[in-house]
Amino acid sequence: MDKFCHSCAAPLSNPDFKSKAESYCKYCSDEKGQLKSRQEVQQNIAWWLKTWQPNIDDAKAMARAGDYMKAMPAWAN
Repeated sequence: MDKFCHSCAAPLSNPDFKSKAESYCKYCSDEKGQLKSRQEVQQNIAWWLKTWQPNIDDAKAMARAGDYMKAMPAWAN
């Protein structure tokens, strides 16, 4: 069974996403393996959304990223 980032769901079995953290990818954790701030992760997810939805504006991308994060174990509170 593949492991996924508890913050964004990136596949941790893929070496491109590996980090020092056991439960977080390199985009959601810092160089020490600590989870980045909610705001920073949300901005990263919004950027990713915009890479495949180029017509979405920044505010809508941030809102969608926030909604997506609610389903992730790291942010489901």
